Amino acid sequence: MTIFFNSRSKDYAWLSSFCPCPIVDKKQAIWPSAEHAYQAQKTKDIAWRTAIRKAEHAAQAKRLGGNCPLRSDWNKIKLDMMYRVQKAKFSQDPDLRNRLLATGKSKLVHSASWDSFWGNGSNGYGKNHLGLIIMRVRDEIAKEVENELYEDDPD
Repeated sequence: MTIFFNSRSKDYAWLSSFCPCPIVDKKQAIWPSAEHAYQAQKTKDIAWRTAIRKAEHAAQAKRLGGNCPLRSDWNKIKLDMMYRVQKAKFSQDPDLRNRLLATGKSKLVHSASWDSFWGNGSNGYGKNHLGLIIMRVRDEIAKEVENELYEDDPD
């Protein structure tokens, strides 16, 4: 089964980076959504990062992230940054974690005709990096849950 999602999906909008869900980073800053956290990683400028964190909604955070001074290594680290943000999103919120695990082995596709890097693009043949990252996070969390089940097993 394939699950297509974006911020406007009826049943799967929670998979989108635009979904309101607080994420706490290692410095204890709270980001209102995965989009806020991801966009802020684009820059090392504290004022821009603060403005992105305080953005009223994810779309505004995305706009700010599109205008901020990019860090020189951004193209090298952006996939890893998205992975870290998604891992935090689904690890920190038990409800989202359970919902993600409930998708089983379904293929997750970010249905974004406007984006052939993070989504499936206008022709359906985009790279779908967001979907791939979330599936990776799902697999890792499933293994963690399995390990938790057997930690206290005397055998």
